[in-house]
Amino acid sequence: MKKIFHFLIIAVMVSFSSFAQSVPEKPVEVYATVDQAAGNIAFTAQGDLVYSHHPFFKPQYRVVSYNSNTKSVSPFPNLSWNTPRTSDDHYLSNVLGIRDDSNGIVWMLDMGQRDPVTPKIVGWNTLTNQLERIYYLPVTALKDTSQPNDMVVDLIHHVFIIADEGIGNGGDGSTAALIITDMKTGLSRRILEGTRTTLPENTPTVINGKALAVNGKNLLVGADGITADSKFEWLYYAPLNGTKLYRVRISDLIDESLSANKLDKLIETFSSKPNNGGLSIDTAGNLYLTALESNSVSVILAKDRSVHQLVRDKNMLWPDGVSYNKKDGYMYVSAAQVHLGAVFNDGVEKSTQPFYIFRFKPLAKGVPHR
Repeated sequence: MKKIFHFLIIAVMVSFSSFAQSVPEKPVEVYATVDQAAGNIAFTAQGDLVYSHHPFFKPQYRVVSYNSNTKSVSPFPNLSWNTPRTSDDHYLSNVLGIRDDSNGIVWMLDMGQRDPVTPKIVGWNTLTNQLERIYYLPVTALKDTSQPNDMVVDLIHHVFIIADEGIGNGGDGSTAALIITDMKTGLSRRILEGTRTTLPENTPTVINGKALAVNGKNLLVGADGITADSKFEWLYYAPLNGTKLYRVRISDLIDESLSANKLDKLIETFSSKPNNGGLSIDTAGNLYLTALESNSVSVILAKDRSVHQLVRDKNMLWPDGVSYNKKDGYMYVSAAQVHLGAVFNDGVEKSTQPFYIFRFKPLAKGVPHR
């Protein structure tokens, strides 16, 4: 028995050693240095970079496009959509989540918290340079503590799947949920509120030995990172604060005949994870997640669901959104410096210019629009 046990230990060590060597850290490069914190990232039909200015810092322009030639930014889709007013609500109030789809439309998730407007999803067609459609999120799909943070744009099932962190207006994450919006009817419904897969765990975000806290209370964020595989078969999602990443078949998630209990039983605990923000995926099923506490992006390998640090940089401070650009084959990741904001540092603003946008080559061809 001892010999068998010894053999198993050696086999495991050899297997782990070869596996570790097969996933070396990859080089990462600075794609852009900008004056304000980048949040989440999308791309136009032409492959140009579009990103939200992180709403935490209350930026003047909510969403911008980046010109790689002039190294400059301009309000996206235009100045009017970035100018609040009282005459109408055709402007962006507070945007973090932003995605592009295969039809060249950039979808912006407006949380509506800075101005008295209804939260909405705004689609801008980058082929025709005009408004595609607005989907309003009704009060029945929201809570006072809602903070719709990120989303999946599923053109197979014709739904938006939104992660609501549950920390709006001082919320503690206990109302975190997913929101399903039907692209055809515009109807929305709220699911999985306060359940095991959307609630934050009591695993505070700790950066350089300091826990992220407001007024002495640890900030715990619910459902946050969200993505889908290349065929829109599986949805992957997780609370920001938590050690587990979950997946569920999208066909089950949107099946209104399933009770909450039955749906919960169909949701798998897919893997372990660090506290993370953004989430993306490649064609091989490997998942890329921004690891907030270690200035890095981790990868969860599809073949065995193990977690590895993939890229790291000392200036990757609070890596947030991570998205694939099919035009050049790179994954892009923003660094927002959220933890250096005044609210987390006794009223002292510690974030500094420049802010960085990085890029790196994924392990396999990425899946755009996720």
